[in-house]
Amino acid sequence: MNSFFSPSVKIWYEPGMTLIRIITGLFMVYHGVEVFDAKQMQEYTKWLTDLKFPSPAIMAYLGKTAEFIGGCCITLGLFTRVTVWPMILTMLGVCFGMGKGKIFYEDQHPFMFVLIGLIFFFNGPGRYSVDQALFGRK
Repeated sequence: MNSFFSPSVKIWYEPGMTLIRIITGLFMVYHGVEVFDAKQMQEYTKWLTDLKFPSPAIMAYLGKTAEFIGGCCITLGLFTRVTVWPMILTMLGVCFGMGKGKIFYEDQHPFMFVLIGLIFFFNGPGRYSVDQALFGRK
C-alpha cells in the first residue's frame, strides 16, 4: 500500500498517458473539423471581426487548421513536442484573446488544453506513439 502513495512509483504510466494523449488529440480533431464547414467558418470570422481581431478570416482558418492537423498528430503521437505548440497558442488565444482570461470560470476548458499540451511538451508522447517508433532508441 505504501508504494501506491509513493510519488516515485508510476502506476500504468504509459497506457494512461497514451489514453490521455489520444483523447486530447481526438477532442482537437473534433473541434478542428469545423474548418471544412464553410458556414461555421463564416460565423467564426464574424465573431473574430466583432472582437476586432486582425485578419479575422485568416485567424479563424489558422486556428481551426491548427486544431485539426495538430489533433491528428497528437492522437498519433507524431511530432508531438512540436505539434502541441499550435494547440497551446490557439487555446491561449481562445482564453485571453476571444475570452476574458477567466481561467477559473468560462475559459477553463481551453486553459486545460494549454496545461495538457505543456504536459506532453515536457514528457513527450510516451512509448505508444509514432514518435517512439520513428525516433525512439533501439
